[in-house]
Amino acid sequence: MKLNCGKHTLDLSRPQVMGILNTTPDSFSDGGSYYADGGLDLDLVLHRAEQICREGGTIVDIGGESTRPGAAVVTEQQELDRVVPAVEAIHQRFDVVISVDTSTPSVMRESAAAGAGIINDVRALTRDGALEAAAATGLPVCVMHMQGEPGSMQANPEYRDVVREVRAYLDERLAACVAAGIAREKVIYDPGFGFGKNDQHNLELLRCLPELAPPDQPLLVGLSRKSMIGRLLDRAVDERLAGSLALAMLSAQRGAHIIRVHDVAATADVLKLLQLAS
Repeated sequence: MKLNCGKHTLDLSRPQVMGILNTTPDSFSDGGSYYADGGLDLDLVLHRAEQICREGGTIVDIGGESTRPGAAVVTEQQELDRVVPAVEAIHQRFDVVISVDTSTPSVMRESAAAGAGIINDVRALTRDGALEAAAATGLPVCVMHMQGEPGSMQANPEYRDVVREVRAYLDERLAACVAAGIAREKVIYDPGFGFGKNDQHNLELLRCLPELAPPDQPLLVGLSRKSMIGRLLDRAVDERLAGSLALAMLSAQRGAHIIRVHDVAATADVLKLLQLAS
């Protein structure tokens, strides 16, 4: 399976590592890491992008809006200012696929023009104009399942059958993408671990990961440093590496094509050994 991302092509016959680069001041793990003197510092952004590439990441995922519960609302202009310059700078300097974590149509369009290769939307292209904007870029899109909105999604998530409901939602979004002119093979599924799910929901989705996407559909998993790891293992955010690596390996073994992580080098090592031993 291959994924065409603008000028790059990803070989999904082996798991690809997506390194996280949040250009936000308030993301749960790395918020504010790339700010200096009150503003976004592109030198720090480029240093992180270089680190992701050097450590084995093949995708840099740039996000300008925190989706943690209680995060501050971000205006369209704020998101543009946080994302587009970072995309442009990384595109000019590194030979890597750039993914943009956004739900905002204007950010999709301008990021694509600046060199992005994937649109990664936690709201699965449901905002007004998002489907049309994503289709116009011609880029692959990642659609994620989320119950509710970021501010309230963890209040009391409930499902009758979490696996069936998540799969049905992603199938519906695939149909919407195809109807909007996005090729089926360019739609990536993301079950949305931790987005409107409790720990038992997350574990059940992980157990049934192969059931969450058609065999020919790319599947992305993001479990790195998630709160679930903290609760299940009683670990603070900076103590969740072992748990994150265990879940990355389990996800790859169960069919994930893209693993979205903070700790790129360690994850790349785990996946390399998994490939060698398979």
